Amino acid sequence: MSRIGLSTSSVYPESSAHAFGYAASLGYDAVEVMVIDGLSQSISAVKQLSEHHQMPVSAIHAPCLLFTQRVWGTEPWGKLERSAEMAEAVGAEVVVVHPPFRWQKEYARDFVNGIAALEESTGIAFAVENMYPWRASSKRGMEMYLPGWDPSAEPYANTTIDLSHASIAADDPIAMADRLGPRLRHIHLTDGSGSAKDEHLVPGRGSVGAGEFLRHVARTGFRGEIVVEINTRKASSREEREKDLRESLDFARDHFFQSA
Repeated sequence: MSRIGLSTSSVYPESSAHAFGYAASLGYDAVEVMVIDGLSQSISAVKQLSEHHQMPVSAIHAPCLLFTQRVWGTEPWGKLERSAEMAEAVGAEVVVVHPPFRWQKEYARDFVNGIAALEESTGIAFAVENMYPWRASSKRGMEMYLPGWDPSAEPYANTTIDLSHASIAADDPIAMADRLGPRLRHIHLTDGSGSAKDEHLVPGRGSVGAGEFLRHVARTGFRGEIVVEINTRKASSREEREKDLRESLDFARDHFFQSA
């Protein structure tokens, strides 16, 4: 049965430790650890946080953002191997990974086959996430990912749909989910207004149709992880951040479980 998890990135700039605390106090089912800060880079620290808060870890998000390019070194396959090690150690079945940037040509050259080989050797699902063309405004975007930003165009066994990314790409997430079918393993629940910015709004506050998307995947049998990944950096207080996290959890439960 699907769980509603909280990404540690949703409480940034607060730490991963705070994310586990929010998840436990608000009633989330699990936590997705995005590897950013020192705590999230340590297997022992993540295990301690999980055990202390009695909060399972549903996924590890590999450090493949622009500002995490040097986390766990600079060799991309090594980052994925370490992500799998952490996932196995903390009981997570999924590693979320972005497709390579265009300038990572050697990494990108065998990315599809390499991901399949990692899944075979580790037993962990590497759920490749949808990204988007980069654009400065509403103009046509530049393709910045190889082999491409749309995981449904490649034969990945496991994938992630991020609703904020779908919003930037002006891609219908329901149509993407239908293209992926059972290969859709993971969902980043958020929202967007269609701007060029990766907004990661509280679900329901944008125009991507997050509620309709959740109802659709519930009706079509999705049983993977649903993880709230929102941006609360502008929250003026802990109470405001907590309100956004609670609203996101309620949204997920209202739209997914009623349809499921």
